[in-house]
Amino acid sequence: MKMKLQTVTLGCSKNKVDTEHILSHVEDLYEIVPEGEDIPVDVILLNTCGFIGDAKEESVQAILEAVDKKKRGEADKVIVFGCLSQRYADELPELIPEVDGWFGARDFDPVIRALGAEPDPEKRNHRYLTTPSHYAYLKISEGCDRRCSYCAIPFIRGAHKSVPMEDLVAEASRLADNGVKELIIIAQDTTFYGLDLYRRRALAELLQKLSEVDGIEWIRIHYSYPASFPEDVLDQMAENPKVCRYMDIPLQHISDKVLDNMHRHVTGAWTRELIGKMRERVPGVVLRTTMIVGHPGEGKRDFNELMDFVREARFERLGAFKYSEEEGTYGAENFKDSISARVKQERLDELMTLQSDISLSFNQSRVGTLEKVIVDDFVDGVFVCRSEFESPEVDGEILVKPDSEVIGDVDPYSLIGEFMTVRVTGADEYDLIAEPVEIL
Repeated sequence: MKMKLQTVTLGCSKNKVDTEHILSHVEDLYEIVPEGEDIPVDVILLNTCGFIGDAKEESVQAILEAVDKKKRGEADKVIVFGCLSQRYADELPELIPEVDGWFGARDFDPVIRALGAEPDPEKRNHRYLTTPSHYAYLKISEGCDRRCSYCAIPFIRGAHKSVPMEDLVAEASRLADNGVKELIIIAQDTTFYGLDLYRRRALAELLQKLSEVDGIEWIRIHYSYPASFPEDVLDQMAENPKVCRYMDIPLQHISDKVLDNMHRHVTGAWTRELIGKMRERVPGVVLRTTMIVGHPGEGKRDFNELMDFVREARFERLGAFKYSEEEGTYGAENFKDSISARVKQERLDELMTLQSDISLSFNQSRVGTLEKVIVDDFVDGVFVCRSEFESPEVDGEILVKPDSEVIGDVDPYSLIGEFMTVRVTGADEYDLIAEPVEIL
């Protein structure tokens, strides 16, 4: 009988990919227990996040819960790796001595050995998927050469390092062979891809090669940095039917003063021009962005400029964070975090209230349209779906009630991972309601 291994992955989708690579080396040794399933296991493996205060607290809490499970005899070992244990390698073992092994963010081989297996070079491109089997994240690089004033990632993850294109195509092919139809391209900065290996920005070329992989139907792009944005990517979005008209591009702010304090290397005018190009060259594109409120130096005038910009740009998707001072960053060492927690929260609430209205308007504009969707799940008698304009885990969903004339006697669970055409019939600020038209 195999031993039981349960993973807990905190933070971003990039961490999820790291966990999946490690699991591919140990899946012959362990039965992999899904995250959240409350049963006794032999080992709990935690992949932690150390990005901002809330994420760090969540990771510490998860470690403590795993240790409690070990104390109750419901786990034999607790092993921790990732950004938090990389960032606090000296402090954490003293604070939580019950953990059996502490490893950094890139210590894959030591983690694999701690789990009782030996790293296998033949499994370099292998993954044990923790997402639904029809979509997967594809991490195209590691680390970051940017030095945004608020961000600790560069000294946690190190310098930017692109994955060779042939390795990514091989990984995508393997994923497609295992049923993956949608690739979500991720990195600390996807637009930087290729500069270290090929001395050019090669994201557009990579998109073209990935689109040639049999079985891959959708490719969507996340984490695109606005400075020096490679505009040939827009050509791929406009002309390549497999590249979704969807772009995740974290802008963080629009005020020149705040952008300069953030070390973003763009101006408000540049940002407005880039968004205009995206709208013009990729008709119907859906843009997701994030903003930071309460960064040191953000006055009321700067915040009002941000609000005006959001009203003007009408981003279909927008998330926002309150500035969190992180030790070791340029911001922590050179700026005083002088904006009160109350003001930060007020600004966040005001921004998200505005965005709620914009998101609702966008969703309502889709009522009556026909859309191609992929079925993510079937829950409580309803298909949970997405179009090319929704990314999993971060965006809303399209909820489709089965229609006997369209679905017939087909087992609804058999349609998970399949495409269908639906007609949108209703909308709120997050989700759409639709009816099935055709199974594709």
